[in-house]
Amino acid sequence: MEAPAGGVDDMTKLSYLHEPGVLENLKSRYELNEIYTYTGNILIAINPFQRLPHIYDGHMMQQYKGAPFGELSPHVFAVADVAYRAMVNEGKSNSILVSGESGAGKTETTKMLMRYLAYLGGRAATEGRTVEQQVLESNPVLEAFGNAKTVRNNNSSRFGKFVEIQFDKHGRISGAAIRTYLLERSRVCQVNDPERNYHCFYLLCAAPQEEIEKYKLDHPKTFHYLNQSKCFELVGVSDAHDYLATRRAMDIVGISAKEQEAIFRVVAAILHLGNIVFTKGKEVDSSVPKDEKAKFHLKTTAELLMCDAVALEDALCKRVMITPEEVIKRSLDPQSAAISRDGLAKTIYSRLFDWLVDKINNSIGQDPTSKCLIGVLDIYGFESFKTNSFEQFCINFTNEKLQQHFNQHVFKMEQEEYTKEQINWSYIEFVDNQDVLDLIEKKPGGIIALLDEACMFPKSTHETFSNKLYQTFKSHKRFIKPKLSRTDFTISHYAGEVQYQSDQFLDKNKDYVVAEHQELLGASKCQFVAGLFPPPPEETSKSSKFSSIGSRFKLQLQSLMETLNSTEPHYIRCVKPNNLLKPAIFENVNIMQQLRCGGVLEAIRISCAGYPTRRAFFEFINRFGLLAPEALEGNYDEKVACQRIMEKKGLKGFQIGKTKVFLRAGQMAELDARRAEVLNNAAKIIQRRVLTHVTRKRFIALRKAVISIQALCRGRLASKIFHEMKREAAAVNIQKNARRYEARKSYKRLHSSALVVQTGLRTMAACKQFRFRRQTKAVIFMQARWRCHRAASYYKRLKRGAIVSQTRWRGRVARKELRKLKMEARETGALKEAKNKLEKQVEELTWRLQLEKRMRTDLEEAKVQETAKFQSSLEELQKKLEEANAAIAKEKEVAKQAIEEAPPVVQETQVIVQDTEKIDSLNAEVDNLKEASEERRKKLEETQKKVQQLQDSMKSYGFTFLPSSYIVLNKL
Repeated sequence: MEAPAGGVDDMTKLSYLHEPGVLENLKSRYELNEIYTYTGNILIAINPFQRLPHIYDGHMMQQYKGAPFGELSPHVFAVADVAYRAMVNEGKSNSILVSGESGAGKTETTKMLMRYLAYLGGRAATEGRTVEQQVLESNPVLEAFGNAKTVRNNNSSRFGKFVEIQFDKHGRISGAAIRTYLLERSRVCQVNDPERNYHCFYLLCAAPQEEIEKYKLDHPKTFHYLNQSKCFELVGVSDAHDYLATRRAMDIVGISAKEQEAIFRVVAAILHLGNIVFTKGKEVDSSVPKDEKAKFHLKTTAELLMCDAVALEDALCKRVMITPEEVIKRSLDPQSAAISRDGLAKTIYSRLFDWLVDKINNSIGQDPTSKCLIGVLDIYGFESFKTNSFEQFCINFTNEKLQQHFNQHVFKMEQEEYTKEQINWSYIEFVDNQDVLDLIEKKPGGIIALLDEACMFPKSTHETFSNKLYQTFKSHKRFIKPKLSRTDFTISHYAGEVQYQSDQFLDKNKDYVVAEHQELLGASKCQFVAGLFPPPPEETSKSSKFSSIGSRFKLQLQSLMETLNSTEPHYIRCVKPNNLLKPAIFENVNIMQQLRCGGVLEAIRISCAGYPTRRAFFEFINRFGLLAPEALEGNYDEKVACQRIMEKKGLKGFQIGKTKVFLRAGQMAELDARRAEVLNNAAKIIQRRVLTHVTRKRFIALRKAVISIQALCRGRLASKIFHEMKREAAAVNIQKNARRYEARKSYKRLHSSALVVQTGLRTMAACKQFRFRRQTKAVIFMQARWRCHRAASYYKRLKRGAIVSQTRWRGRVARKELRKLKMEARETGALKEAKNKLEKQVEELTWRLQLEKRMRTDLEEAKVQETAKFQSSLEELQKKLEEANAAIAKEKEVAKQAIEEAPPVVQETQVIVQDTEKIDSLNAEVDNLKEASEERRKKLEETQKKVQQLQDSMKSYGFTFLPSSYIVLNKL
């Protein structure tokens, strides 16, 4: 069947049971303020973030009382009524599981359930207060001490709660009990911005003035446990009003005035305890209160807890170690003392919360003879934040347990439906998350067991614990080791992967009380405080068995699952439509994630794995009988007719039950497409025949009428035409004269008006043109000035950049030439180097003189000086050359004398010839060097010409250059 515009109240009625269809149906109903929708026996409740009192009043309770499930619109009262009727009629306990993420409305839904059960369960009074009233009034007390403002919700329950409402054989409430799970103790000492600590601290700070003076309190921002966040107040919430409401609720649940005074004294003591700051003492690794302010809070804490201030300081700053030989008292450093202080605060608050729960249970009273109960579970939903610690690990472990229970229940309902209709369902697979549960809780290799093992070793750290997890579960498909972290680990839960930070796992898992704290508070003069710390039994004190939060929580969870398994479950999935906590906003992605975490989509997947579409025989034939008309001839059997219809269309995989047709996913859409095609073709044929008949009939009648009318009209028209022609001739003559007169008169009037208008317009145009010319002249002047300024600035920047570029380039060329000359100088031998040095200096001086001649007039004086210097150097070199030549000549004379003195003629000739050859070779080398120097000079001149040409071409583009003497001086 097609879904109506406002959606369907039960999503199993949808023709196409898939995620888009579910989401669109919920959105359509939410827009109409229909916040409740069924998915089979599961109720989906979307938080409206606005008050809808008309759907929770007494009239609505009366309507749903005894009404069959599904007859009225979906409602939380209908689920409670079904659970109550099943308990009364079958004598079996029932449970209602309310789940959802923070801010989805779990607590409010739980209140409505208990209100309705109290409405059904009669008015059995106990000491002037009814049991149901005490149960309902316990909510403000538990909310004040167990709820806090988080990022997602202003009143988030930071503990799990299971309320057991017990009934007698007449169906009346005879007792009740509240079980709590995993209070978030770390929030007492550590709060993230913009969250808040537990409500009770802020309520006490907003108490009447006499209470504040009594407990020496002040604004929340003055306390360390509260000022870690800048959020101190909630919009639209009065802490002073809630404080009085909490005191009234305590009165109703049976907490005496003396006990209330002791409770808030303990709460105030925790606030003062957090303000005790420590610093280093005189001894090594010792600590003492930092200043007078810390001592004041220490003294106030001792007064509120009614214990000795010195003993309290010793309990915080020292530890007693008992050995077989002696008792050693060891001092703690300031950091360890602060940890000890926070541990004491968490322990006191946890004991206080447990005392409140026990007091409420004792005040309400339990019925030991009751055999039936209805349990309402208000449990935290699946959590995945940026930082996930031990609390999120336990919360998600709980959700894995509940998801397994939920899957088994949904699969069981599917099995019952298929068994009832006698169809084969053995091939449908059930997805179980037992592997995740084994990963967490299995002994001895589960995460909790490994965590307890790490806590028992004093040298264990979160690094060693993480490495143990990596080694143990390296091949587990549900356990993932992050690449960028050495201590984090990721678990693939049913709702997605969650990365946990193991930094504080060991500290948060340890469940013990420091002996010094136990001894101090156990000896308190306040009976209430001493009652929170009773002396441990001897067996416990002597036993060395380790106790942990994780193991204790696992035992509580096992007990809860045993209770749920022994009852008939009913499910309510609360959904938060948006993260802004505002009405009329429906975020599709957010809701899809919650439906996935709540298991609703898993229930749909289980349904789709089998036969999600189910239709009664009559309904199926009525809708799809036109696909096979031959199957409906005569006295047909509905079951056989349905089978023939689907066989004719070639469908496979369907099954025929006793009263319904079961179709696989997608087959309903295929049948709808075939049905639409048949109806479309039939409609086209009928429309074509009807339109043809109507059009022909209308044409024949119209043609007869037209012929008769035309005969009459043509005669009448001819006489009218003749008469009109006569009238027209007369009218033309009259009109001609009248129009000429009117035209003449109008022209004169228009002429005079045009002259006036033209005069004014031309005046305006002239003025406007004059103003425009003045503005244009001013604009042109401004533009000329601006463009001149811009061009000058651009020219200066360009000139400066060119000078810098040329300077760097010429320096680079000069360095390159210097390196080249040095390399050429190294190629000559040691012998030639002495002689060539003088020749090079001569050539260099000559080259310098030639370059100096080309310098500009502005450097003439420098040129003359340099020339004189070069000439003096040249003279010196020439003198040295002459001296060298003289020395050579002298050597020649000496050689000649030696030759003359030598007796043999042959030998004399040989010596002269050898000396002459040496001199000639040296002269030849000198000539060669001169020729090479001349070639280099020519190359240098060609290079300078090219540089000059490049400079000339660049000057045409506006570049400027340094004088050429700058280059020469750089080379020198």
